[in-house]
Amino acid sequence: MRVLGIEGTAWAASAALHDGDDVVIETDAYEPDSGGIHPREAAEHMHDAIPRVVETVLEHAAETTDERPPIDAVAFSRGPGLGPCLRVVGTAARALAGTLEVPVIGVNHMVAHLEIGRHAADFDDPVCLNASGANAHLLAYRNGRYRVLGETMDTGVGNAIDKFTRHVGWSHPGGPKVEQAAKDGEYVDLPYVVKGMDFSFSGIMSAAKAAVDEGHAVEDVCFSLQEHIFAMLTEVAERALSLTGSDELVLGGGVGRNARLREMLETMCADRGAEFYAPEPRFLGDNAGMIAVLGAKMYAAGDTLEIPDSRVDPDFRPDQVPVTWRSDEPYRAVAGGQGVDDAEREDGGENESETIRGAEAVVTLEPDAGRVRKRRLPKRYRHPDLDARLRRERTTLEARLTSHARRVGVPTPVVRDVDLQEATLEFEYVGETDLQAALTVERVESVGRSLATIHEAGFVHGDPTTRNVRVDTDRTYLIDFGLGYHSDHLEDYAMDLHVFDQSLVGTANEPEPLREALRAGYREAGDGAVLERLREIERRGRYVEKE
Repeated sequence: MRVLGIEGTAWAASAALHDGDDVVIETDAYEPDSGGIHPREAAEHMHDAIPRVVETVLEHAAETTDERPPIDAVAFSRGPGLGPCLRVVGTAARALAGTLEVPVIGVNHMVAHLEIGRHAADFDDPVCLNASGANAHLLAYRNGRYRVLGETMDTGVGNAIDKFTRHVGWSHPGGPKVEQAAKDGEYVDLPYVVKGMDFSFSGIMSAAKAAVDEGHAVEDVCFSLQEHIFAMLTEVAERALSLTGSDELVLGGGVGRNARLREMLETMCADRGAEFYAPEPRFLGDNAGMIAVLGAKMYAAGDTLEIPDSRVDPDFRPDQVPVTWRSDEPYRAVAGGQGVDDAEREDGGENESETIRGAEAVVTLEPDAGRVRKRRLPKRYRHPDLDARLRRERTTLEARLTSHARRVGVPTPVVRDVDLQEATLEFEYVGETDLQAALTVERVESVGRSLATIHEAGFVHGDPTTRNVRVDTDRTYLIDFGLGYHSDHLEDYAMDLHVFDQSLVGTANEPEPLREALRAGYREAGDGAVLERLREIERRGRYVEKE
């Protein structure tokens, strides 16, 4: 099978031939004279460059086979991306497929980043971290689709870095320049924003610009940008591995070429006993090779398009793609424990203590004694100063907000002891199991009411997932407030709901009744404006930047 792929979502005008064994790629990259990517200029570049790269690859195809036509199908990047660029590529793909009388295949650019890693690593069921210019999110497969487990709440990781480098007068692309400058830098504190399995870059970018303006050495700011941003991505990648029970992680996207990001992810996976794979550099940036490889899988599954149905989609989310080329493997639910989101257990015997190592902490459960001990683990992948700060801050917040929630009427465990030096907490043992293992409409409604209550009190949970709720016959308890914070913003309250909503999507076989129960419970006890803001968040398709 020979598939010609065409990529053109933003800056890379690229064509490739995949013949089942090898991938030949021809790319002509758009480089703006100043600033970032200008959609009109990028489209003009596509208009000029796409015919050239396609012709070069098509000539190679003709030279390497006696078959006519020399290819079996044309695959193209259907989205997400810049509309003007996508339309050029879509037109070229339809014209070529029509001329050669071969099928046309519309490929989701972000799923292609995942699939090229899974293909090259020969992994069965990995979590994928996509880190590119306009995108940053985590994907995992369940029930015939790739689900978005977490994503940026504002801009893509590469675009965020480019905004900083434009501020200091550096040309596009900024990522390699930051990586080079960081080699001579030292650590300074910057904001670190992780909300559940989502993350935000706007605050850290504003702080980085201000730090340079205030006289901090640009090398120090570059060093610290990498330490903070890539630690955020690594943290949520570890959370995704914990949630899914997967022991395979693949990296996708052009930012994946950064050596420090790969080092952090590799260290995290080694500490978890997981396998990590980053494709070779030519497959990390935008390229037609990954389009051709996924196109071949889709073609073999009969997933082709009629020409009238091959319109491009600038907002084409990966979770909108039916994954026709994979068998529908069952979701691997993992056992859990109070205040922890992983399942590596060490049993001490019947009715005795049980130790669970989670993504962030080691938790010792002592049901007979009615207590839980939780210690936040040092993370080797994080800079020591950042790691110490986060462990201390999260331990403090978890103790304060757990108690605050209890005072306003939300069932939580009693906090019995706090040791900031060791980042250790002792709690009352509550519940019989995690909500994930006992999902019901009534319990999810109760979670909705509890979230509304703490929002009315002026703070958020930060990480409300089905693993961070304990249940018994009569009650649902919120636990693990370590990512919580005080806020009076509707956006933060809505994001709290969004995190729990997406946790339901990621863990329930039939999530829709549960999602409605969440909203009904929240509506009963909270502000309807928060639910309206939640609808806005869901409509955004946030990780595709339109600038």
